[in-house]
Amino acid sequence: MEPLGSTLTATYAHPRPTPTNFLPAISTVASSYRDRFPHYNLTHTLSLPWRPSTYYKVASNLPTLGPYCTRSQKVCESTMLPFVSNRTTLFTRYTPDDWYRSNLTNYHESNTSRHNSERLRVDTSRLIQDKYQQTRKTQADSTQNLGERVNDIGFWKSEINHELDAMIGETNELTDVKKKLERALMETEAPLQVARECLFHREKRMGIDLVHDEVEAELLTEVDIILCCQERMKLHLDKAIAQLAANRASQHELEKDLSDKQAAYRIDDKCHNLRNTSDGVSYFRGVERVDATVSVPESWAKFTDDNILRSQSERAASAKLRDDIQNLLVVTANEMWNQFNKVNVSFTNRIAETADAKNKIQVHLAKTLQEIFQTEMTIESIKKAIKDKSAFLKVAQTRLDERTRRPNIELCRDMAQLRLVNEVYEVDDTIQTLQQRLREAEDTLQSLVHTKATLEHDLAVKANSLYIDQEKCMSMRKTFPNTLRLVGFC
Repeated sequence: MEPLGSTLTATYAHPRPTPTNFLPAISTVASSYRDRFPHYNLTHTLSLPWRPSTYYKVASNLPTLGPYCTRSQKVCESTMLPFVSNRTTLFTRYTPDDWYRSNLTNYHESNTSRHNSERLRVDTSRLIQDKYQQTRKTQADSTQNLGERVNDIGFWKSEINHELDAMIGETNELTDVKKKLERALMETEAPLQVARECLFHREKRMGIDLVHDEVEAELLTEVDIILCCQERMKLHLDKAIAQLAANRASQHELEKDLSDKQAAYRIDDKCHNLRNTSDGVSYFRGVERVDATVSVPESWAKFTDDNILRSQSERAASAKLRDDIQNLLVVTANEMWNQFNKVNVSFTNRIAETADAKNKIQVHLAKTLQEIFQTEMTIESIKKAIKDKSAFLKVAQTRLDERTRRPNIELCRDMAQLRLVNEVYEVDDTIQTLQQRLREAEDTLQSLVHTKATLEHDLAVKANSLYIDQEKCMSMRKTFPNTLRLVGFC
């Protein structure tokens, strides 16, 4: 065999068959082999080894040229294709083992692909079910949280409604009490005018009868009591006005909080009732990255709780103020009525005393001394009241001083700050008023002392005094506002 590019050695397992007409001469084959195939290097990427002897040694079924020789006898030389050589064709064929191995490889790859595909389908189905269940659970948790949030809002709504109703009722009651106080304050003008008229008529006495006697002292005391009652009424009226303002401020905060709670309740209830099949659900890209919250559940609950606590505190203060006003109305009515009776008794005694000047002067002197004692007791009570008020002033000023230490933005001029400032001014004004009242009481005490000295020297003509006390003054004092009108009832 002629070489092709490099030496090739062919080894046959059987003897070479007898040449037939199917195969041309060796010289011809060699010539045609060189003519038809150009030289090229065989690579190792071919399925067959580059040496034919190796292929034939590995193969389990050794092919022979016998079948081809038998077939060649049936084929006409004129119809044969111009192949280079049948021997060359054998070099590019596969063995049955290769064929079976290729099939087995394809079967294995098919099984592997189908197995991988089936496993992927099962895993994908399981993944879809797991994610579906996880999504449903997440949505159920969100729905449950929304339901709990709706219940929380509903609870605070009911609490605010209850407190708001109580605050409105308290405000109305305080308004009614305030109107009673205003009517009672107006009713004190008539007794004050009568007392002043009596004092004016008694100034017309002549000579030694122009004395600062018990009647005049009681009249002055009555005037002082009426003025003191008016002052206390005005003070409580100012407190009532301020308390009404505080009540309305708390009521406004509650109403605002309630309005916010109602809006939030509607929104969260709508969100709680939303389902996958509900109308109006849509995509809102990026909404989960928008954080417009301004509170956390703790601060949210504390805000409403603080509003309710503030309302309860204001309501308690309002109720206490109402009780104080009611007690004040009763006390002032009793004081003015008792003093009115005392003045009338003093007039009666003064008229009776005119017949017996000496005895009456002694009686008036004793009563004047008693009045001096009572006035001194009043002075002591006023001093004690001034001392008691200093504790309130210390507390208010201490609170203001402590609040100056709040850091940064917490230095807020809030309602508490304003109320503390007003409290300081009010307490200070109260102390000034009590000091003024103390000076007036001391002046009254001096007047009583002067009256005592005057009574010892007043033994002059009593006729004009009797006419003034009996005809002028007592005729005016026959009528006096009843207790119901003094406590504010029409």
